[in-house]
Amino acid sequence: MKQKLTILSIILLILAGMTLFFVEKETNPTILNIEPITNSEKGVSLEDKIGQMILVGFRGTDETNSSGIISAIKDVKIGGVVFFDYDIPSKSYVRNIINSNQVKNLITYLKSESDMPLFVAVDAEGGLVNRLKQKYGFLDIESPKEMAKNNSVGEEATKLAAELKDMGFNFDFAPVVDVDINPQNPVIGGLERSFSSDYNEVIVSAEAFITALHEKGIITSAKHFPGHGSSTSDSHLGMVDVTDTYKQDELNPYKSLQKAGLLDTVMTAHIINENIDPNYPATLSPLFLQNILRKEVGFNGVIISDDMQMGAITKEYGFSEAIVMAINAGCDIILASNNSASAYDDKLGYNIKNIILDAVNQGKISKERIVESYDRIIKLKKDFKIIN
Repeated sequence: MKQKLTILSIILLILAGMTLFFVEKETNPTILNIEPITNSEKGVSLEDKIGQMILVGFRGTDETNSSGIISAIKDVKIGGVVFFDYDIPSKSYVRNIINSNQVKNLITYLKSESDMPLFVAVDAEGGLVNRLKQKYGFLDIESPKEMAKNNSVGEEATKLAAELKDMGFNFDFAPVVDVDINPQNPVIGGLERSFSSDYNEVIVSAEAFITALHEKGIITSAKHFPGHGSSTSDSHLGMVDVTDTYKQDELNPYKSLQKAGLLDTVMTAHIINENIDPNYPATLSPLFLQNILRKEVGFNGVIISDDMQMGAITKEYGFSEAIVMAINAGCDIILASNNSASAYDDKLGYNIKNIILDAVNQGKISKERIVESYDRIIKLKKDFKIIN
């Protein structure tokens, strides 16, 4: 009798265990094989993952004079390049852009030399900030302010998107979603880069702009987070403090675009707001990038720094230290234009990789942080069919 009870007890325990298994299978994401947030590709070295976090500017207009960037593409496995028409160090208009056929051929060449498909980016906002200028034979695109005023955002952005697609670009550092709080702002309002002083109009215009570019498969970048429209100075030249001018409404475009599913990437601003972070600008601040952009706005995509060679960064923090701080704050892509007043650096991609790799080896940046950024970058490239 006792033996029968023992066997019965064992059977009951087995049945109970099976029940618990099936209940757990219904509620446990791991058992359900739900894809984890971090799904880093196996077989990719840490150095190559770091390379994907780097997007740099370069000199060269064709196969004969672009060897420096080709070396970085092959050796560093950089994530992307950015085109300019004007070379600031040499004060020359011979940089990357001469005419449409030349640009198309150069982009085709760069892509053919890369094992990992590249982000090929440009600043094409319209108006005064458009590297694809009419004098080179490109379309005349209205400024954002004109687009909003003329109710022509969709039309102008559609023209721009078609031109970008035809050239081979896949990434436009636009639209500017800064609210035009200070129309005399030397770097935003004064250049007609903002759609409007009304944040609702900024939202509507940005949605139309992004939608048009998406129709041609172009990645966009909402900038400059958390809002540069109220500033009174230019972060290209030095640190910008918006503590006394910033309005909470400047955050609304990011919230609305995120809710609409239209935030591909977000570009940070090199601005200080001591009411949020008394010590660091947004690009270097976890309080801005983690607490506000990630948690409050809810954005989990790629964060790209504004140019890390701008005066607001290099004069205050130094290039190397700022890169480490930016990554730890939450930046996934380090943008370096290689187009500042200082000397051109043909090895810039290598140098940035070494800065990041050394920081990882010294325990200043965790490997997990690199993997997190790499996964976001690869997802973005897959989402826009840059890679399969």
